[in-house]
Amino acid sequence: MADEPLVLGIETSCDETGVGVVRGTTLLADAIASSVDEHARFGGVVPEVASRAHLEAMVPTIERALKEAGVSARDLDGIAVTAGPGLAGALLVGVSAAKAYAYALGKPLYGVNHLASHICVDQLEHGPLPEPTMALLVSGGHSSLLLAPDITSDVRPLGATIDDAAGEAFDKIARVLQLGFPGGPVIDRLAREGDPKAINFPRGLTGPRDAAYDFSFSGLKTSVARWIEAKRNAGEDVPVRDVAASFQEAVVDVLTRKAIRACKDEGVDHLMIGGGVAANSRLRSLAQERCDNAGIVLRVPRPGLCTDNGAMVAALGAEMVKRNRPASDWDLSADSSLPVTDPHVPGVGTGEGEGPGKADGHGHAQGHSHGHGHGHGHDHDHVHELSKDNLYS
Repeated sequence: MADEPLVLGIETSCDETGVGVVRGTTLLADAIASSVDEHARFGGVVPEVASRAHLEAMVPTIERALKEAGVSARDLDGIAVTAGPGLAGALLVGVSAAKAYAYALGKPLYGVNHLASHICVDQLEHGPLPEPTMALLVSGGHSSLLLAPDITSDVRPLGATIDDAAGEAFDKIARVLQLGFPGGPVIDRLAREGDPKAINFPRGLTGPRDAAYDFSFSGLKTSVARWIEAKRNAGEDVPVRDVAASFQEAVVDVLTRKAIRACKDEGVDHLMIGGGVAANSRLRSLAQERCDNAGIVLRVPRPGLCTDNGAMVAALGAEMVKRNRPASDWDLSADSSLPVTDPHVPGVGTGEGEGPGKADGHGHAQGHSHGHGHGHGHDHDHVHELSKDNLYS
């Protein structure tokens, strides 16, 4: 285990400041500071509020993660950070912090993809990912079906949401039902006491001519909202639990149906489900039932690893170090629309066997190859060298 890469990961794509420490595929620390309560009164995430919360929480959360892991910042083999996709301002806070720590410590920096990180986090729960892995990612911003032959360099989108993501639909229906924000957990809880067959809500994009792997929940959201409105206009009580259960069933039915179809079509016998909505109990149970019937192995991390966290970023960063993927340049910036086909953001002009360059005494990059001809090392001679004794002990 001591030979495995030790990586700190920083996640700030939305409203949670997550810092994780991972050694190889072993989770050592997962510290989170959430600003969700600050957004609740607005009924959704306010980007400026999220950015300020990240600024305030960053250093204490990093210190807490290192203490929990029982390691010093000097012990790290690399620092990984979510470079995108996400809220631009929030991402910039994380990227700036990661660059500062990496530069000061003389460690390689890895800007990684938020979605690929959600896939890689399963390694912390169930061991190395099979290659290829089929992944269904469902959250407030994304509903995606992805095929990942290599999580560090080859992630292929098969389908995605064309309008509202699954988590977004949960939040909007919760708002209509006056259940507060976020909507996912409360709908999940109420649905357990309702009848999922009480109301036959539509299943979007499931017709024979519809895109096989794409998702659409906008029509479902509208249908549920109009059903509730009609009840209220008629002076009737809205059966909240039945609405929650029927709506939830419509969402998870489509998600699992398309995921199983993708596995069969691609000849993949493993399905990984990640993202915040993967914490939904009905999604997990229906996915397990359908995977069992199809002979597919289901991998779903525990709920705490499904929501945004630094552990998932550290997990992907550790894999980058282990496989000698090129580190990011120091001019790494946030990309709010970073495509999932870019699992990480390497240095400009660097190839598979190169790093970001070694700095001279003035901070100017000098070309330095970091090839694949050797195993994982801990010297990291491809990053800036500067005096840091006055910054870190």
